[in-house]
Amino acid sequence: MSADTRPSTRPAAATGELGTAAAIRLVAGREITTRVRTRAFLWTTALFVAAIVLGGVLLDVVGGQDDAAPVGFTPDAAQVATAFEATAQGLGIPVEAEEVPADATEQRLLDGEVDLVITSVDPFEVSVRNAVGRDLEPVLTAFAQQLALANAVTDLGGDPGDVADRIASARAEVTALDPEPKRDGGQVVAGYIAGILLFFSLMTAGQLVAQGVVEEKTSRVVELLLASLRPAQLMAGKVLGIGVVGLVQIALVVAAGAGTATALGLLESSSLDIGSTALWALVWFVVGFAMYALVLGSLGALVSRQEDVGSVIGPVTTLLVIPYVLGVSILPWDPTNQLVTWLSYVPFCSPLLMPIRVALGAAETWESLLALGLSIALIPVLVWLAGRIYSGAVLHSGGKMKVREALRRG
Repeated sequence: MSADTRPSTRPAAATGELGTAAAIRLVAGREITTRVRTRAFLWTTALFVAAIVLGGVLLDVVGGQDDAAPVGFTPDAAQVATAFEATAQGLGIPVEAEEVPADATEQRLLDGEVDLVITSVDPFEVSVRNAVGRDLEPVLTAFAQQLALANAVTDLGGDPGDVADRIASARAEVTALDPEPKRDGGQVVAGYIAGILLFFSLMTAGQLVAQGVVEEKTSRVVELLLASLRPAQLMAGKVLGIGVVGLVQIALVVAAGAGTATALGLLESSSLDIGSTALWALVWFVVGFAMYALVLGSLGALVSRQEDVGSVIGPVTTLLVIPYVLGVSILPWDPTNQLVTWLSYVPFCSPLLMPIRVALGAAETWESLLALGLSIALIPVLVWLAGRIYSGAVLHSGGKMKVREALRRG
């Protein structure tokens, strides 16, 4: 018998001409080089970085308004500087005492280097440029009363210094029946940024995968690609390529935020672990993107027109919105909320909720690892399911294909 000389109809990849890893790298490289050159990627990345940096500068400016007020003391009044600071602290008004030479009082006030200068204790005299600020006025009144009391104690033969210390340190013992949890401003801001950044990054990158699949079907490029690639290889390469682009983008934004916070000293009074927060944000983007991109890409193969994409990916994008809304609206004010805590272990919810809990310091390392393990365990199932749907629907043209039919054909 003569050998069959008819050309094989199997994809070249299936005949060994192109290995699976090489095929995936080829498709991923094509996606990366195409996406990173687009204006949308460049402008979006630049705007995200600029927003993070400008936000940090704004926080620094606003936070700087709460700096301690500089108060000068001439040598004749220097002995009461400590007592004055204690009085201000008792009233919740931070001040910074500094010694001012008597002959430099006027110049220091005119230059704005100090808000006021206490020039004498007995009598109690203060110099200002225009008027006493509203914050310092109650401090001056309380301190003047303390000086008057000290003088009265002296007249009675007591120790005015001891009395002044007791008055300055006097506090009411308050017992709260339902105390409000202390909130760390740095952690709250980081939680918001992590939630918002991951939501928009996952939403954008996931939609790009779905739109890219439909675009290739519409232009019939997919038919040419499938002449040498298996559908699973094409799908995997597309997800990998867009995932790398998204990871680069979010890494740049995270680095800009961490660098700005460090350079401006925004976290000096915060217990936020910026390194752990940044690392977990990147990890959860990778895992979250893998899950959402696989599902959205396979669903995108069910339609043949860009205007139909929204109808098939709508339920999944809604699933993305729900944990995001819960995370940014509840966790910053109630980090231990039971509903959100339990949802943070659920795959598809974890990538949005767990990074916020990490930023707020409300998640232990074992909790993050448990949630990560559950999500990673689901990915092989999604790979198989997405591959079946994509293989069965990618060459379909016309109206929207049902998932059941795509699974049967795949």
